[in-house]
Amino acid sequence: MATVHLRIGDLVWGKLGRYPPWPGKVVSPPKDLKKPRGKKCHFVKFFGTEDHAWIKVEQLKPYHPHKEEMIKINKGKRFQQAVDAVEDFLKKKEKQGGKEQSSEGKGDSKGKKTPTKPLKILEEDDEDLSALKDPSEKDLTDSEPEPSSVERLGGLGTTGPVSGFKWESSPASSMEPISKRLKIVEEDTRSPSIQAADSTAINGSITPTDKRIGFLGLGLMGSGIVSNLLKMGHVVTVWNRTVEKVPQDNQHCDLFIQEGARLGRTPAEVVSLCDITFSCVSDPKAARDLVLGPSGVLQGIRPGKCYVEMSTVDPETITELSQVISSRGGRFLEAPVAGSQQVSNEGMLVILAAGDRTVYEDCSSCFQAMGKTSFFLGEVGNAARMMLILNMVQGSFMATIAEGLTLAQATGQSQHTFLDILSQGQMASTFVDQKCQNILQGNFKPDYYLKHIQKDLRLAISMGDTANHPTPMAAAANEVYKRAKALDQSDNDMSAVYRAYIH
Repeated sequence: MATVHLRIGDLVWGKLGRYPPWPGKVVSPPKDLKKPRGKKCHFVKFFGTEDHAWIKVEQLKPYHPHKEEMIKINKGKRFQQAVDAVEDFLKKKEKQGGKEQSSEGKGDSKGKKTPTKPLKILEEDDEDLSALKDPSEKDLTDSEPEPSSVERLGGLGTTGPVSGFKWESSPASSMEPISKRLKIVEEDTRSPSIQAADSTAINGSITPTDKRIGFLGLGLMGSGIVSNLLKMGHVVTVWNRTVEKVPQDNQHCDLFIQEGARLGRTPAEVVSLCDITFSCVSDPKAARDLVLGPSGVLQGIRPGKCYVEMSTVDPETITELSQVISSRGGRFLEAPVAGSQQVSNEGMLVILAAGDRTVYEDCSSCFQAMGKTSFFLGEVGNAARMMLILNMVQGSFMATIAEGLTLAQATGQSQHTFLDILSQGQMASTFVDQKCQNILQGNFKPDYYLKHIQKDLRLAISMGDTANHPTPMAAAANEVYKRAKALDQSDNDMSAVYRAYIH
């Protein structure tokens, strides 16, 4: 394809990293902003946002020739608002006789001053997006992410290549068969195969499934998951159990309705309307009630319907749910997630799946939207076991960190110095730093409820008893969390276990 020559002021479709084409305008960069080395690129302002980015010429296409095909594949509300902004711009320009009124950088129009408001400049070539994450950043998209969301989604893909529109991509094309895009590990002939669909290893292009998606549970984890499903263009019907008891929680659902979700009246209705229904609730009882209770999932299950249990529960509960769903002809997958509210919001969860492999494959675009990596662990129950082990380790570690902080204080050592030393050693991690900083600031806003990590510890200990395997560290940590719960810390973050040591 011949190179398209672009000039300042030209309208374009710009593709930023793994994100879908978005309408923008070629503008002059601020005087003190250097152009990246390497391939030729243009500085682009994206409509509908305050974002600017250097985009390679290979990732830019003229606006008008490709407008219709772009609109066909992008259905998001924010995307449409961006297109409307382009049309408004064109109308104003036409009224002004073609003279452009610009408030961009100095070079956009002779004599214009550099804007006083700092530009938000995104790096197109920055593959390590962790440094760009800003949890306080407001997401501006629904079914299609705008470039401003790049720091939040960190490496996840979006819609696939446009027909007749060849964008530069990484070697691992999203058009390859799924078997080529998944890492498959065979441990031995007795072990189940493990598939890890790592979104950083894939091209990053997500073509949303055409299957209708249902989601039950809009708590700390579920809210972030649903938000990301919508941003990636999935059709989602939601239901939240607290709405029945607390009418004002309808406002919580309304936020998703405004972003394009549909509202189901009961779990049974959601399942009957959707091809794949996900559930993410607090504990085994809630998971059972959702399936077996009045107007529950079981009443909506029909042959071929898929049910994906994402709650962290015990293997016995998962086995029971799998059996009752299968007894009605449904297809079952367990897919608990490792992460927190922040990680869920960022679309960087780790998904552990087990059960029906075909359901796992059908959920491919959903898992890429909500997580950075997914693993297939074989038969039903394996994901629940692995998830409990992971949370057992994390919960025990958090209790130990809290114990170290309080012991430092009790022996006259600086807690801040303790954290500084810890952050320079082999145990340094974002988890340790964030949790310790929250403790020192007295900030226990829940990112992962303390009551839930205590529940996971309890279930892990029970699993150890069943396997006749000792879990003394987990048992000790569990007692500390139980003490914290007695001190009214259940609905605080897991780091509030610290308070069990100071009372």
